[in-house]
Amino acid sequence: MTKWPRLTGREVVTVLGGAGFEVIRVKGSHHVLRHPDGRRTTVPVHTGETLGPGLLAKILRDCDLSREQLDALT
Repeated sequence: MTKWPRLTGREVVTVLGGAGFEVIRVKGSHHVLRHPDGRRTTVPVHTGETLGPGLLAKILRDCDLSREQLDALT
């Protein structure tokens, strides 16, 4: 199995923006994103830190996206 991509929170927010998600609010360093069809997730944006594979997998589950779709968006 291939490794998960190493992305920062800001990169994930940008990638999800390309999939139709938009930031609806920010509380501290956590950005809440929502899709027009109702899917939503929270992405921590900490400067200089990459997201771990477990957190990235949880974000993708919340967004109902696969790893292949993530690769296509990056």
